[in-house]
Amino acid sequence: MKLLSDENFHGDIVRGLFLCQPNLDLVRIQDIGLRAVDDPAILDWAAANNRIVLTHDRATMPNFAYERLARGEEMSGLFVVNDRMPIRQVIDELLLLIDCSQQSEWKGIVLYLPL
Repeated sequence: MKLLSDENFHGDIVRGLFLCQPNLDLVRIQDIGLRAVDDPAILDWAAANNRIVLTHDRATMPNFAYERLARGEEMSGLFVVNDRMPIRQVIDELLLLIDCSQQSEWKGIVLYLPL
């Protein structure tokens, strides 16, 4: 599965995912030069690069995702993670999704965690 974590996604979660799956295909906004761009631009980049976005932003990111879908634009998926979830639980649930599903299953889907 190809993932993109947004700017405010908890770094300990990213590190934990890589500890569990060193070959995980996850890039961070900070690493690709998109730190200062807005949510629609992040969703554009993710769609163009077939990446599911990981975010804690429940306030605005899902709205932009739904607007994309309403316009008929592509979206590879959005996983909205509650920032109050314990880090270990987030890692376990994301690993479950990564191990037990396919990238294509999340196309056009906004998923809220916890599951």
